[in-house]
Amino acid sequence: MVSLSIVNLIGNFLFGAIGFVAFVYGKRMHVWKLMLGGLALMIFPYFVADTLLMYLIGTTATATLFLRNN
Repeated sequence: MVSLSIVNLIGNFLFGAIGFVAFVYGKRMHVWKLMLGGLALMIFPYFVADTLLMYLIGTTATATLFLRNN
């Protein structure tokens, strides 16, 4: 079930935007880890209904994505 609170919508947009940037950058640089990580960041908010859990997963995934690919 999709939650329509403003905080949840901001999280969806935020992690979707970060995922999109990572996906495009990974595609241009031919880095599969960034592409798949960006795709995961764009898709996962649709499957997580709890706002706090979404922010925890998104923050962890974003940090992992950018710290592990250096």
